[in-house]
Amino acid sequence: MEERHEKILELLNENGKVLVKELAEMFGVTEDSIRKDLGTLELDGKLKRTYGGAVPIREKLQMTEANKRRISDVDAKRKIAAAAVKIISPQDFIFLDTSTISIAIAEILVKTENPCKILTNMIDVLVILARNPKINIIFAGGQINKSRDGFCDCLSAEFISKFRPDISFIGVVGADVKKNSLSNNDVSIGLYKAKILTLSKKSYVMAESRKLGIEANYSFATFENVCGLITETQPAPGILAAAEKINLEIILP
Repeated sequence: MEERHEKILELLNENGKVLVKELAEMFGVTEDSIRKDLGTLELDGKLKRTYGGAVPIREKLQMTEANKRRISDVDAKRKIAAAAVKIISPQDFIFLDTSTISIAIAEILVKTENPCKILTNMIDVLVILARNPKINIIFAGGQINKSRDGFCDCLSAEFISKFRPDISFIGVVGADVKKNSLSNNDVSIGLYKAKILTLSKKSYVMAESRKLGIEANYSFATFENVCGLITETQPAPGILAAAEKINLEIILP
């Protein structure tokens, strides 16, 4: 039975769903046996039963995606975060986006002795900064986007619309300097980032070098909306030339 359970989960991962009838035929058992298998796996939190079969638990998939983002390009993110923190002046009111680089910035700021004021819509940033009583934190909540570990819905957008950060740090999926495009794969998240750009006195885009030249599904702004691009290594000559044409400052560690 344990081997059957492992195979069911393997098929579920590959196909996105499983059907009772097909599983019964595959394993040579009754459909009632398969239903009991699916019931056991659902109680273990490994799938969600549906009429005639089962599907993956969406929340677990979203959290897996969030965790993957946290452990990728860690060194590059730390370098970008260090460069971002150097831009901050005492008493600045800062917005930290739902970006894993924001987590790296928070890890630096939480150790500071200087008081600062942070607006964020990312849960991890809130949890980290709450360890320092000198940091004044304003949290923009709403309906959670678990794959982003934060809030990017209309409720959160309405909340942040009342604020005017001195500096905002924005993460992106794509930063195509040659096409003058800042992009994201999620429309609602892109619209949220675009709103922050209009509210902030100064904005900086944070992007690992691998994202330069990439254009994701939804272009939410141009580089004219930002003061600079923070990345971890010197971009290629073509990107530097394109940045000069649009008066974009490239900020390195």
